[in-house]
Amino acid sequence: MTAEALTAPDEPGPEILSDLVHLNAEGEREICFAVPDAYCASCIEAIETGLAKVAGVTGARVNLTRRQVTVRHDAATDLSALAPAITRSGYRTFAVDPADVSGKDEVLSELVRCLAVAGFAAGNIMLFSVSVWAGADQATRDMFHWLSALLALPAVAYSGRPFFRSAWSAVRAGRTNMDVPIAIGVLVTTALSLFETATGGMHAYFDASTMLLFFLLVGRTLDHMMRVRARSAVEGLSRLQPRASTCVLDDGTTLLVRLAQIEPGMTLLVRAGERLPVDARLLSESGQFDLAMVSGESRPALLTAGDVVVAGAAVLESPIQVEVLRPAAQSFVSRMAEMMQASEDVRTRYRRLADRVATLYAPVVHLAAAATLAGWLLAGVGLHAALLNAVSVLIITCPCALALAVPIVHVVAAGRLFSAGILVRDGTALEKLARVRLVAFDKTGTITEGRPQLVKGDSIAPDLWRRAVQLAGASNHPLSQALIAASPIAASAFQACREVAGAGVEALEDGALWRLGNAGFCGVEDVGSEDGSEVWLSRNGEALACFRFDDAPRPEAATALSGLARLQVETTMLSGDRPAAVEAIARAVGLASFTGGMQPADKVAAIEQSRSTGATVLMVGDGINDAPAMRAADVSMAPGTAADIGLAAADLIMTRNRLTDVPFAIAIARKADRLVRQNLMFSVGYNVVVLPLAIAGQVSPLIAAVAMSTSSLVVVLNALRLRLGAADR
Repeated sequence: MTAEALTAPDEPGPEILSDLVHLNAEGEREICFAVPDAYCASCIEAIETGLAKVAGVTGARVNLTRRQVTVRHDAATDLSALAPAITRSGYRTFAVDPADVSGKDEVLSELVRCLAVAGFAAGNIMLFSVSVWAGADQATRDMFHWLSALLALPAVAYSGRPFFRSAWSAVRAGRTNMDVPIAIGVLVTTALSLFETATGGMHAYFDASTMLLFFLLVGRTLDHMMRVRARSAVEGLSRLQPRASTCVLDDGTTLLVRLAQIEPGMTLLVRAGERLPVDARLLSESGQFDLAMVSGESRPALLTAGDVVVAGAAVLESPIQVEVLRPAAQSFVSRMAEMMQASEDVRTRYRRLADRVATLYAPVVHLAAAATLAGWLLAGVGLHAALLNAVSVLIITCPCALALAVPIVHVVAAGRLFSAGILVRDGTALEKLARVRLVAFDKTGTITEGRPQLVKGDSIAPDLWRRAVQLAGASNHPLSQALIAASPIAASAFQACREVAGAGVEALEDGALWRLGNAGFCGVEDVGSEDGSEVWLSRNGEALACFRFDDAPRPEAATALSGLARLQVETTMLSGDRPAAVEAIARAVGLASFTGGMQPADKVAAIEQSRSTGATVLMVGDGINDAPAMRAADVSMAPGTAADIGLAAADLIMTRNRLTDVPFAIAIARKADRLVRQNLMFSVGYNVVVLPLAIAGQVSPLIAAVAMSTSSLVVVLNALRLRLGAADR
């Protein structure tokens, strides 16, 4: 790498859309836009529908928690057409870098400023109102009403901007959202007060207008802050990825390069105290690293040349050099952040239900307000009282709580799991996990530690050892790697090998078919009763050597199974290993149900049979031969050490490789399911109770604002209960 190929980081210049395009974990092109005015289900529908009309857009997903929309598109898409499509839907927008979470929260800053102005105006207007309520004469009353107007009008204009802007954008685009009735309520109350003041009326409601905005802003500000708090794990994770790193050039000089410029094959110099920006291979002889973020292990890890170090790992002592393996967008940190965001972006069954109900809100509440106005006018109470009752209906029925009911629980649940080292790749996984009644485990690397030790093979001839190592080099299976580690002979892999999932590896050389794998694959009749796992070497179907391994069960396996039993979840083990070896491990951990000698297709058939009886199945595995079964199950988990194909098939990933994470994740998912149901019941029940009261004229606009904001806070606080208490581990 030469200096001419790179540019040193400089100050941010004009935004270039192509620079903000990145590849997600599936290799699709994505770009993110901020939509700070999006607040409800109708906002989601409008934005996503507008973007779907742009040529080349393959998908769009609005995330209300982050106030962002992620647009998936092909290479031919006109990026400059995306922002106008969002604007035509009635929303402000600008392109953002989703990985850059270190900047100032402009939405929160605006909300706090508006809140301060509304609070100042409301407090002072309340003081003026005291004199009016105390029985002041008409001249004094009129003076205080005009003083209140001088404070209220600019305060309403300034503090109401978040609601007015969102409402106007929606109306201009020919639709409505939850801010439209709020804006109508505030403006009607203010206009009514101004009319009363100008005509010398007895009552003005400037205190109600400003206090109304104050409570609405309190609710929205706390909502925003709690959403940010719920996502703190993702943002903290993203901050672990340095924005720049030192690249070692071909001539030995160094140059600071931006994160986006780091490419596979580069050599980076990482000093003590710095974190790796990308996944890399260690070039230095050795180095000590803090891998707590990855494995949960607080003790320093000593790695040697050739070891892979993931992004986010911290160098503890002397500087080291590494070779970049993959770009930043595909690094461990980026993948984890994408997995965390999945719980917010995916539309689960409950969330789709809540969104549909919230979408119906606007027309229903406007009809209810209009009916209230007409009804009270027919009752002869006058325009003044009828308008106040209609305004109360508009405000008190705002579906903020319903819009928050499901996503805020999923965000908090994903954060709780992440803090325990469990990553959620699929947002629907939490919903499925709550219904799990059967957990199927693989054996090697899942129930066992995945570090087999050779116990038989010392008497094998050197030539056979060489052949075995050549075949084992083509496989990442734990037994193959253990065979290589125990071999007294080093040998390069065969040039052309084929791995058969769940069976072994074969290669054709000089007309001879060499195989390394289980007994059936190598043409050997397995009649042995010994407990260990066996790997056979054969040539043209003739058995030449047998390697036997012992693999200890994970120390926490029995505890995990006990935790699942307490949750009334059945367990079984499905393994391709020898039945005798499977039975020995099952006895050691206290597992009553197990099956050995299974091919990948057999595991799939067993899972489908269980699902046909109505059971929701969780598959926990880590290897290539587990991937079909993991996809066949309702939901799947894999340890962080799993093969790439196993990780790709998993809905949840246990980065700390603890089996106790399985009952813990199920317990959290069940608690999240209960909280979602509670939130939905509360949100619907709230509207059922308060709507008749507002129609009956029993609720003032001010009380309506307090009630609406309180309902949203109740939903959020209920979701935050997931952070409390312990679950089975």
